[in-house]
Amino acid sequence: MTEPLVITRREGRVMVISINRQAKRNSIDRATADALDSALNTLDDDPDVWVGVLTGTPTRFSAGSDLTAGGDYFTERGGEYGIIRRRRRKPLIAAVEGYALGGGMEIVLACDLVVAASDARFGLPEVKIGVVPTCSALFRAPQALPLNLAREMILTGAPIDAGRAHAVGLVNVVSEPGGAVVAALELAGSICANSPTSVQACLSAINEVLAVTDDLGWAATGHAMEAIRDAEDTREGISAFFERRPPEWKGR
Repeated sequence: MTEPLVITRREGRVMVISINRQAKRNSIDRATADALDSALNTLDDDPDVWVGVLTGTPTRFSAGSDLTAGGDYFTERGGEYGIIRRRRRKPLIAAVEGYALGGGMEIVLACDLVVAASDARFGLPEVKIGVVPTCSALFRAPQALPLNLAREMILTGAPIDAGRAHAVGLVNVVSEPGGAVVAALELAGSICANSPTSVQACLSAINEVLAVTDDLGWAATGHAMEAIRDAEDTREGISAFFERRPPEWKGR
């Protein structure tokens, strides 16, 4: 039988949500977005669950958008991937093993706390194929990272390791390889020791402040998308990606 695209399990008051599309690098298509949205709806709505942990498979977090999906991964409550525009009041911890690239990095940025294995990598490689980050990185990366590091990641497409991500405050806890979920559960346990009413009120207040700039961020992202929509370089970059060859940029 086909394995589910998203696997969930309970650890006391904690819900562990695992993206399970290893053969496609845990990239998100329509079906995966719907499954992730459903799991996060349960996290939001079940009063017996106080904290969520979001992870991938043991060797990879997520490569973000499945380019064959044609951008069809928007959900009503969560927006892109079922998570990017979701207004949550319960803490969600990203537990990162392997690579979190492109939209995978943007999923991390949509979480509240981050635990990463020491060999994890975070990157925004969109410029390498002639496109732009479309799921919030153009404004959330500069919020979560020092501005020049955010610029470096977006403009070079080069990833950073967990050590550097921890040093600049993106990652809260670095674990041994294979230990990200266990460490995330420990962090979740520290949160669950507190009043869930207080925790949710505090998180809602923080997210309310951060959301003030979202409209401006989405508008700016839309401008960037429009600028490259019909570009020759965009068509070349995507073709080169699927053909597994270096792109030949024309600058137009």
